[in-house]
Amino acid sequence: MFYTCGPNEAMVVSGCGRSPPLMIAGGRVFVLPCIQKIQRISLNTLTLNVKSDKVYTRHGVPISVTGIAQVKIQGQNKEMLATACQMFMGKSEREISEIALETLEGHQRAIIAHLTVEEIYQDRKKFSEQVFKVASSDLVNMGIGVVSYTLKDVHDDQDYLNSLGKARTAQVQKDARIGEAQYKRDSVIKEARAMQEKVSAQYKNEIEMAKAQRDYELKKAAYDKEVNAKKAESEMAYQLQVAKTKQCIEEEKMQVMVVERTQQIMLQEQEIIRKEKELEAKVMKPADAERYRLEKLAEAQRAQLIMEAEAEAESIKMKGEAEAFATEAKGRAEAEQMAKKAEAFKQYKEGAMVDLLLEKLPLMAEAISQPLSHAQKITMVSSGGSEVGAAKLAGEVLDIMTRVPSALEKLTGIDISQVFCRAAGHLLPSS
Repeated sequence: MFYTCGPNEAMVVSGCGRSPPLMIAGGRVFVLPCIQKIQRISLNTLTLNVKSDKVYTRHGVPISVTGIAQVKIQGQNKEMLATACQMFMGKSEREISEIALETLEGHQRAIIAHLTVEEIYQDRKKFSEQVFKVASSDLVNMGIGVVSYTLKDVHDDQDYLNSLGKARTAQVQKDARIGEAQYKRDSVIKEARAMQEKVSAQYKNEIEMAKAQRDYELKKAAYDKEVNAKKAESEMAYQLQVAKTKQCIEEEKMQVMVVERTQQIMLQEQEIIRKEKELEAKVMKPADAERYRLEKLAEAQRAQLIMEAEAEAESIKMKGEAEAFATEAKGRAEAEQMAKKAEAFKQYKEGAMVDLLLEKLPLMAEAISQPLSHAQKITMVSSGGSEVGAAKLAGEVLDIMTRVPSALEKLTGIDISQVFCRAAGHLLPSS
């Protein structure tokens, strides 16, 4: 037959074929009826209330001690299980508990006898460890393991523990009063120190704030200085850039003006070339023809006047010569005027002055001779070695005209004779 058991018990099979007996903790086993026997043993944990009443301590003070122990048969350890089966097989849990309790109480009493009340009362953990250690070593030999042991209570009938408590209470109260006084003293000292530290910290804080304010002001001044420097540099750079831009604009304007001036010069040069060609076509060639015609006409008039003068009286002869000379001078002046005008387009300054002077010479001659034309009577006295009559008057007018270039040179610094020479030099090849 098959038998089973839970984890809280063990089965022992003995009999035929089971030597030594088979022990199974929490499992199943096949048993042959009649020839084999099966027995069970509990593996439950047993709680023991270990009391030791009026046990004398090392100083002879009787005290009562109560401890709580947890014990059980170790089913996982085959040797301890075999030992427990040999000692407790067929016994109930109550009987096993009594055996274990007697053993624990004996060890508890023995340990109490070796300790003082103060050691047991004040160091319960040490007492529990000693009982646990001594009892475990003894119960193991029975196959029982001590799971735990705790000291539950310690008391006495002689009021010893109460006296200890009172003394301890008094000591504690004394210590409490001393501690309170020391605490108050320390509190006052700490409060004073705290106040001192507070004031010191406040002063330090104010000093730090002053230092921070100083550092802030210094840094701010440095930053302001740097910022102002950067602003100044920026403004200077801006002004410099504006100046450079204006300079570039002015340079561009100057370049534009140069280009415009160059174009104007080119236009003027083209206009001068055009006027030169126009002058050559309209003025120079007609001027040459007119001069040639005037020269021929003057020569003819002169010849005519000379022939008439030979037939007339001396006065008529002189008058004819004067008129011929005036006509010749006028023709030559007009021819020279036309030539100078043509040269003016090549030599603008000198030619313009020559042209202007030639235009004004007849007016000057007219202005010089104007007073003579209004004279009603002229009386001339001759020494016999000079001309008389109209020739004399004409010569004086011409003499005044010859003084004009020197007067003009003194006023303007320009030598009209040299200008006339250069102008004539330019005109001679074209003629």
